[in-house]
Amino acid sequence: MNILVTGANGQLGNELRRVAKGNPEKFIFTDVADASAESINMLRTLAGDGVNMGTQKLDITDLEAVRKMVNEQGVKVIVNCAAYTNVDKAEEDYDLAELLNAKAVENLAIAMREMEGLLVHISTDYVFGGEPYNKPCTEEQQGTPTGVYGLTKLHGEQAIARVGCQHVIIRTAWLYSEFGKNFVKTMLNLTSTKPQLKVVFDQVGTPTYAYDLAKAIEVVLDDFKYATVHGESSDYEKTGIYHFSNEGVTSWYDFTKLIAELAGHFACNIQPCHSEEFPSPVKRPAYSVLDKTKIKETFGIQIPYWTESLKKCLSTML
Repeated sequence: MNILVTGANGQLGNELRRVAKGNPEKFIFTDVADASAESINMLRTLAGDGVNMGTQKLDITDLEAVRKMVNEQGVKVIVNCAAYTNVDKAEEDYDLAELLNAKAVENLAIAMREMEGLLVHISTDYVFGGEPYNKPCTEEQQGTPTGVYGLTKLHGEQAIARVGCQHVIIRTAWLYSEFGKNFVKTMLNLTSTKPQLKVVFDQVGTPTYAYDLAKAIEVVLDDFKYATVHGESSDYEKTGIYHFSNEGVTSWYDFTKLIAELAGHFACNIQPCHSEEFPSPVKRPAYSVLDKTKIKETFGIQIPYWTESLKKCLSTML
């Protein structure tokens, strides 16, 4: 089975390269940007020899380019890790965010519908936030985004449903990894260089190690392959929206405290503060804990607790 991965040089894309090393399927990694030297070195450290470092250029905003690659490579599954993810900048860059998070997603959905394939699309907890939730968000809950990023990601989900291809949409949250820029890396730097740090305690969710998400995606891919072998792939019964993050609940403040503790950065005085102390052009979800019952029951996935996954990630980064 040939699997095309978009946004392959990002956090999740690189974690999928690690997963793909031990997978018998053919993975085709694509991106519009080149991989950084830092990411290449980290990937070699984590995965060793034999990992697929190759990246083909693909502009997913170009439907004909997507169709051409899908047909030439005989792609049966697309895993879409590409997105416009700068939450603040999206407020002044709606057109580009909509192009990457919705129109490009529609292109991928069209290509998979034509191939009777599967689109695995990564979405976000930012589709929520406009309502005062106090219990984990389910897949059936209405999207109430508070900013352009969440709105355009919701439009991407709606585009997939409109096109009608077989799909597994996975909403995730607070993603971090050994690759690229993310909260864990930022806090490692700040807690090692600043005598004092303020971090918001009134935004609650669950950190997600990108490698754990990549392993969950691998389970979905294996399941779809099984359906294909048994003649069920043209009507994949597990099509739908799912939630995935690590288990547990925390705040950005508590997340930072544990990062600093595990890194041995005890000299930094980390203090809790309210979100109002850090003005932002967009209101972020105050509570975006995701209910993972559906993905665990449907695919038999066991999800690690967030602190254990953070320890694994930091053991490599440090």
